[in-house]
Amino acid sequence: MSIEACAGLVERGDPDRFRAAMAAPVAAREKLFPLYAFNLEVARAPFVTKEPMIAEMRLQWWRDVVEEIVGGAPVRAHEVAAPLAQVVREADLPEAALDALVAARRWDIYADPFEDQTALDAHIDATAGGLMWLSAKALGAAAEEEAAIRRAGFGHGVALWLLAIPAFEERGKRPLVDGRAEAVRGFAGRGLEALQAARRARISKPAIPALRAAWQAEGVLKRAIAAPRRVADGTLAPGPAVASGGLALRAATGRW
Repeated sequence: MSIEACAGLVERGDPDRFRAAMAAPVAAREKLFPLYAFNLEVARAPFVTKEPMIAEMRLQWWRDVVEEIVGGAPVRAHEVAAPLAQVVREADLPEAALDALVAARRWDIYADPFEDQTALDAHIDATAGGLMWLSAKALGAAAEEEAAIRRAGFGHGVALWLLAIPAFEERGKRPLVDGRAEAVRGFAGRGLEALQAARRARISKPAIPALRAAWQAEGVLKRAIAAPRRVADGTLAPGPAVASGGLALRAATGRW
């Protein structure tokens, strides 16, 4: 039940966030890895079983963990729960954002599409937006920065969502409210606008490593806008060399 265990989980299950965290100072990594591992555990909970009731129980288990951590109860014996509790309690992370991140994953259990674009946007805000805000707050972001940080998270989340479309469709999911090229272009455009708005905002220096998780998002969104067909083709991701170079440059210059 250590930071190293959380880092190992993230390295195997969420390599892009792992690389972003490794570009952060050591003290920041100790905050980021438990949150990223928590996000990973929650995100994969619906997919470890084909039984909806069991998946619901797994998500409820994490909602109970969050409630216990925030309430000061003894921490469950789990390799992520104990480090997560330390981060949450030290940074006074909000229960509402933690719980919303878990609750949003119920969508992954079932085959129902999103009711409308507002519902999809809310899902992305609760997951990617919520995780980015929690991560930034853990590193010292102030309350007045939440809106800008969530915008960065939304832009990152749209990019991640578009990258995941082929996998969603293989599972029989309907991840887009409107899959036509123009609608996809518009969705990616809104993600890019959110990301660019966040870049114009003033973000405190200690929080920057949390936002660096989105280092590939702008390129993904621009490719989706230029050629929406690449979403279905699964060809939005940058090459490894380009991705590594972009992260290294941001880390060296203090940008995200």
